[in-house]
Amino acid sequence: MPVEYFKGSWTALITPFKEDGGVDYEGLEKNIEFQIDQGITGILPVGTTGESPTLSTEEHIDVIAKANKIASGRCGVLAGTGSNSTAEALNHTRHAVEEGIDKVLLVDCYYNGPSSLELRKEYYQRILDTFKDIKIVIYVIPGRTGTAILPVDIAILSEEYDRVIAIKEATGDLERMKEERRLMPDMSIMSGDDDKTFTMMTDSAIKASGVISVTSNIAPKAVDEMVNALLDGDNNRGQELARKLKPLFSIVTVKATTERVLKDGRKVKVTDRFRNPLAIKTAMMALGLPSGFPRPPLGKMNREGVEIVKKALTDVWNNSPEILKPLEDFYGVDIESRLNDQKVWDSLIY
Repeated sequence: MPVEYFKGSWTALITPFKEDGGVDYEGLEKNIEFQIDQGITGILPVGTTGESPTLSTEEHIDVIAKANKIASGRCGVLAGTGSNSTAEALNHTRHAVEEGIDKVLLVDCYYNGPSSLELRKEYYQRILDTFKDIKIVIYVIPGRTGTAILPVDIAILSEEYDRVIAIKEATGDLERMKEERRLMPDMSIMSGDDDKTFTMMTDSAIKASGVISVTSNIAPKAVDEMVNALLDGDNNRGQELARKLKPLFSIVTVKATTERVLKDGRKVKVTDRFRNPLAIKTAMMALGLPSGFPRPPLGKMNREGVEIVKKALTDVWNNSPEILKPLEDFYGVDIESRLNDQKVWDSLIY
């Protein structure tokens, strides 16, 4: 059995940037204090949402160290230390361990595409063998990585190392999750897709134990209440909160269709897929929270994409204002005025 039952609501933190592109450490502290104030189980600094691919090694190390210091035991900390290079993942993990971190999130190695066997032997196992006390959460997201460790290889790892404490499941493949549960009855399965959390937690063949959430950057209390209701078996309350949060869950990734116009006047209809963390950062900037635009090659949305984000926030504000009201109280922002200020929205568009 894993040495720790990993559960609850964990926020995949954005990394806020200043106008000059540097990390906004004051904003990071403010955002973490908000998470703690709202009762979040834990935070994940420098995951995909935290833009790990575009942080320098020094920034990667510093964000984790500062997040752990700010949290100071008031909530859990799961450090993102994965990479497509085992050597780099070892280095990031070493620094995390030196900062007192006891568990890390390791994403499957992206782009270079190792097999499941190689992932197990040349990546996860090497990190577990190097750091004898570290606990790991395996992050499976083939839509970004182009590869995925198989459930059977996770099971083999977990039989040898009780420090494999959870799987962050972002495959969207419910049958795969059921296989994970069959092979590993005691393993924690965490939702890596906000909009699938309710299904994963209420399906008796999956029995997920929580979520590592993007939406909880702006609605931590509601996400936490949903997860805890489901953990307590109160599916009606959990479903009610999932319904209220649905507009926000739907904008983790935004698909927006528009036209491109060539010089000769020809028009071509295209659909842009704006990936996390652009949408959540757009929402946070619109609401006046510490965020800043993502680092290139991520940038801004087109008008259609921004309108989708605006509509989601407006729907939640109009129908379930208690979801977003804590932002007003903590950050001192006026949500109503910002939602209705077109200059705010225009500034977020290419």
